[in-house]
Amino acid sequence: MILTSLLGLGASADIEIELDNNESRKTTMIKDRNDNQKMAYIYQDKESISGRCAIYLKNSKSIDHQGIRVDLIGMIENFYDKSQNLKFLTLSRELEPPGTLSENTTCEFNFNNVEMEYESYCGICVRVRYFIQISINRSYGTIKEDHEFVVFNPSTEPDTNHKLRMEVGIEECLHIEFEYQSSKYTLKDVVVGKVHFNLVRIKIKQMELAIVRKETVGSGQASETQKETLSKYEVMDGAPVKGEEIPIRYYLAGIDLTPTYLNVSKRFSTKYYLSLILIDSEDRRYFKEQEIVLWRDKL
Repeated sequence: MILTSLLGLGASADIEIELDNNESRKTTMIKDRNDNQKMAYIYQDKESISGRCAIYLKNSKSIDHQGIRVDLIGMIENFYDKSQNLKFLTLSRELEPPGTLSENTTCEFNFNNVEMEYESYCGICVRVRYFIQISINRSYGTIKEDHEFVVFNPSTEPDTNHKLRMEVGIEECLHIEFEYQSSKYTLKDVVVGKVHFNLVRIKIKQMELAIVRKETVGSGQASETQKETLSKYEVMDGAPVKGEEIPIRYYLAGIDLTPTYLNVSKRFSTKYYLSLILIDSEDRRYFKEQEIVLWRDKL
């Protein structure tokens, strides 16, 4: 580190980035792959993004540079295979031509009507992120600073939203019917349904309903799917009897959900499932999953 400093190869300036309209714009918490959280501003597709960067020289030393640039970048990152990373959006503006910085400097930038088709997302194996990047280009190393923001894109209500019905059965031992009022939900919706026990000849002691996220990365035979349980809800505690009907009311608000994503830039898909879990007196578990579609109705 001492040698780097003596040669002038270290960062000889600090960069701060600020986006406009901060007071009126909505915010959300975002996290990285290590679950570190920070606040970020929310934008939508085709919004303009403007702001400024302040460059502070260290130790009052001047900097010879080959130009100062601002980039707006949209990127899909694969946590486990960097060769699958993709920059699907790159917009660049020159802030300063090559020259010398001899004092602290502030530069403004603006990107008009930016097409941001994909939503920000942080999943099991991949994430979609948008950020402003300031670069001070030098012959002996570039000084960079990133400032992340979030893109959420509300959509219109689906044309059809039919009921979901399914059955769980073990021959001559168990027959259960499930019914959910909808197959498509907003991110803060309520899952309403019922469970009807037609035949019960095994001792069921508990029933749970879970929200499961499945993330598929890649396509075809090379694709891999990972899943995680986001939330569980105890529907019943105790033994049911034949003919009994159990109501279901499961609130989605407060669960870390995103819309359903299908084949995002041919890199990944994210789907959600209602998973019903039955546990008998010997702790054996019986599962039944049903896919649901989630959509964003508002910011």
